[in-house]
Amino acid sequence: MKGLATKISKGLIPSSVLTCADNSGARTLMIINRLGKGGATKGRYTSSGVGDIVIASVKSGTPQYIKKKVRVVIIRQKSPMRRSNGMRVRFEDNAGILVSDANLAIGTEVKGAMAREVVERYIKLAGIASRVV
Repeated sequence: MKGLATKISKGLIPSSVLTCADNSGARTLMIINRLGKGGATKGRYTSSGVGDIVIASVKSGTPQYIKKKVRVVIIRQKSPMRRSNGMRVRFEDNAGILVSDANLAIGTEVKGAMAREVVERYIKLAGIASRVV
């Protein structure tokens, strides 16, 4: 996993709702916790943004996924993020895709755009992206 040269504002906290942007069978996801985040400051939520892996619960979708905990990579967020060239990018929704323990996508295609920061960090996910912004 590669580090990012972009300043990503972490706009998603636990209990934030994501739309599932792949064709795995899940539709809406709710963030439970962020992976790789150590102890947070007392009284402060762990926040996550584009390119982070989170543990989420599937709220709606096919029966095989409902009420299951899954690993999700966040590919879009509403909160604006600043790129190294000074441009700010924001998307119209918060979205993620399901990944396995080896950080490989479970679905075979992504609906909508994917942030370039995700493709830089997880190169294998670029193969299923329809658009990279």
